[in-house]
Amino acid sequence: MSRKPIRVNYVIAVLTLSISFFTGCVSSDEVETAEQYFPPTVNAPESRSRVIISTDVGGTDNDDFQSMVHVLLYADMLDIEGIISSPHGKGRVQDVHSVIDCYEQDYPNLVAHSAGYPTPEALRAITKQGALDFIGPEGVSQVGSEGSQWIIDCARRDDPRPLHVLVWGGIEDLAQVLHDAPDIIPKLRAYFIGGPNKKWSPGAYNYIVNNHPDLWIIEANSTYRGWFVGGNQLGDWHPKYFVYKHIKGHGALGSYFLSKMDEIKMGDTPSYMRLLYGVPEDPSQPSWGGQYVRAWKRPYLEFDRLTTCADTIELFGILELNLPLDTANVVTANMVVENQTLPGQVVDGTMKFVFSPKSPREFHYTIESNDISLNGKTGCITAYIPPADLASTPDPAFPNWWTDDLTPDLAEGDHSGAKTISQFREEFLSDFKIRMDRCLPR
Repeated sequence: MSRKPIRVNYVIAVLTLSISFFTGCVSSDEVETAEQYFPPTVNAPESRSRVIISTDVGGTDNDDFQSMVHVLLYADMLDIEGIISSPHGKGRVQDVHSVIDCYEQDYPNLVAHSAGYPTPEALRAITKQGALDFIGPEGVSQVGSEGSQWIIDCARRDDPRPLHVLVWGGIEDLAQVLHDAPDIIPKLRAYFIGGPNKKWSPGAYNYIVNNHPDLWIIEANSTYRGWFVGGNQLGDWHPKYFVYKHIKGHGALGSYFLSKMDEIKMGDTPSYMRLLYGVPEDPSQPSWGGQYVRAWKRPYLEFDRLTTCADTIELFGILELNLPLDTANVVTANMVVENQTLPGQVVDGTMKFVFSPKSPREFHYTIESNDISLNGKTGCITAYIPPADLASTPDPAFPNWWTDDLTPDLAEGDHSGAKTISQFREEFLSDFKIRMDRCLPR
């Protein structure tokens, strides 16, 4: 039997809001936001979710800039305690500041709608630099970053609320936090935009799986794609049309959004929208950030040889190669997979590589090394979409670990679970439009 993700009150809400928008029976003056139909989880300041955002803004994908613009428009509904620059590549704190600079220009208009918006100065003060160097198979560094220490300091504050760490890019800083301060684990609620991001952080991810299986975490490898894949994409809801009609010309934030990407993506946005329109402590419930199931055994394969295309691994799993070395000399090596260069680590006479496939297909790789026994060697691994029945046997070793629902009719193409978000596309874009309007003078 297929899973039905929408509760009755959500169905009524969707129909009511959709009819109102299409018939014009409810004007924008009568409905301030979609909160009338999807009441936000938090209202009073003391019950807002505490949030730290770890972002690769300025790194490999411009949609992080979009999500940063978006979250600042909802900043009056969250307690944002930190913004950590955790890049893949060139992203830095200055990239976060560039968004805050635009927020500062629109701040007088935003605060006219809600006194809950944080000041630009407050946002700059909590923006910290995260890990800069690529971490190899070991997963953690000997010394943490300014960002990882900030997460620890925030978690140790005298506040009964959990601290939500939203990982939009590299997961190295979260791994470092768990390594340096395991005592704060009960306080943390992590949401990891995995999938393609995991391929840049396989060592850090593997460290968390092997050493901190008790962490409360949502590992969203594909569900998050429902924010930009599927749902109604016609008319006002078309990815480009929406931007040019409802974002262009809407203050400095609207202009900045358009300058980075002229269509709706914002793939990191589900991480916090589930806190506002959902049940934060129960990921199995419907939300604008997706609906999740308890994690089954985390997929992992280890080989002491070069693999071939006949070797298969579950999509988003971890592949570990431990290739024997026949020399006592200092050996360096990289595993080159498409646009990735993954450094190896010498462990007990072997060269260790860790890789995670981001899509269901063949991945070919080449070893580059100063050791002639490794240099130029090639291999392949084939990733496949796991069967849906895996989700029926959650792994007791991961009691608080949540991930994508594999039910076939909840997928958008190859993207498992994406329909649990895309079903709300008209609603969350309608709400975004109203938020963008706040950037305009009243």
